Amino acid sequence: MDATVAISAVRDVGQRTVALELESPEGFDAEPGQFVKLSATIDGEGYARFYTLSSPGVDDTFEVTVGVDPEEAGPFSQFLLDLEPGDGLEISGPFGNSYYDGEARVVVLAGGPGIGPAVGIAEAAVADDHDAAIVYRTDAPAHEDRLDDLRDAGAAVTVVDESDAIDEAVSAALTGDTDEQVFVYGFAGFVADAVSALEAAGVDPDGAKIENFG
Repeated sequence: MDATVAISAVRDVGQRTVALELESPEGFDAEPGQFVKLSATIDGEGYARFYTLSSPGVDDTFEVTVGVDPEEAGPFSQFLLDLEPGDGLEISGPFGNSYYDGEARVVVLAGGPGIGPAVGIAEAAVADDHDAAIVYRTDAPAHEDRLDDLRDAGAAVTVVDESDAIDEAVSAALTGDTDEQVFVYGFAGFVADAVSALEAAGVDPDGAKIENFG
C-alpha cells in the first residue's frame, strides 16, 4: 500500500529518539515486527528509509520509532525529528516476515533501534496473556517507560551496555520451550553477536526471526 498519512503525535522517547504516531490509511494493517517505508521530498530531492513498527498493532493509528546518530544524521533524519502533529508523510508497506504471530513465548534480542519492534512485540504478547522477554543492548536507552510497564506486567527485561557481550543475558532469557520464538532486530554487528549468543546457548539461529537493519 502507498499512501499519504498525517502525523497524529510526536513523543520524545530517548536521546535523539522520537516515536511518530501516524494515522492509519484505510485498509492498512500490519503486525508488530513488520516495517514500512517512509518517504519525503526535501529541497527537491527524494528520500526514503524503512522503519519497523513499535506499536503492538494497528488501529486508527500506528507507531514507528526514529533514532538518529548525530554523527550520521542527514537531511531526512532531521526532517523526521522535526515533524509535528498535522504534518504529512508518504508511507509504503507493510513489509517483512519477521513479526509476532501469536507465539506463546517471545524472546526479543534488540540492538539500538531494535527496541522499537521489541516493545511492540512484547506488548502484543503480554496483551495475549503470553510470556515475553527482551534483551536490549544500548548505551542510550529508549522507551524506558514502556520497558518499566512490561516489567510490571511480568515480562523479563534486561538492558546491557553497548560494550558488553550479551551471551549471559541471552542464555538467561531462553527457556528452551518448544513454543518459544526468538526475534532479533538491529544493525549487522548486533545481529552477528545475537546469532553467536544463540549458538552458545544451544539454540539454532535458523529458527529465529531476524531483521538486519544493515
